Amino acid sequence: MDINERLTRQASSDAVGHLGWRNVLGTLMTSVPVPSLVEAASVTTAVVAAAEADPHVRLDVRPDRVEIVVSSPDGSLTSHDVALVQRISAVLPEHGPGSRRTVQLLEIAIDAMDIPAIRPFWKAVLGYADESADPKPTEAVVDPVGEGPAVWFQQMDEPRPQRNRIHFDISVPHDEAEDRISAALAAGGTLLSDKEAPAFWVLADKEGNEACITTWQGRD
Repeated sequence: MDINERLTRQASSDAVGHLGWRNVLGTLMTSVPVPSLVEAASVTTAVVAAAEADPHVRLDVRPDRVEIVVSSPDGSLTSHDVALVQRISAVLPEHGPGSRRTVQLLEIAIDAMDIPAIRPFWKAVLGYADESADPKPTEAVVDPVGEGPAVWFQQMDEPRPQRNRIHFDISVPHDEAEDRISAALAAGGTLLSDKEAPAFWVLADKEGNEACITTWQGRD
């Protein structure tokens, strides 16, 4: 098998789901609970060794958990990434899938009539960087140290002054979307549209401010 073979979202999800990992926004993610920072450091050392310091692996080390992200630099998921997940999971036998904390990624979407005109402002004011080495004038901007959410720009065809122009996209595991939506509705939210589900659902708070719950499904 070609280790650089690109996988569909469905194939990558199927390959890692039983290991407690989830496909979220083009990455494979898991969160390993730990009782202390010392244990977090131990888990980190084991993961780095299993992954052979592969640059496709990113770690966020906290006193109560180690969050692990595997993805290719170009945003695709490949057989190589799945093999990394399998090797990493093999050194974490004490952390079964049922004990994992849920994972998610947040993006901020800005509606715009002229994306190239406003993109430089958001890049500058946030201290962000281009998403790729050869950026398009309409592509997202990202936190260069990987801490803040990406900001992407949605093309508008005409002004919509009565509608909010900035909204949050919350990318969640595909098998947690319905629970997240139910919780939002129970908290006073409204479902505005599910016509693009399961790719995304549009919800709003009581004053009409919108947010989207998104998954990888329906995008292949």
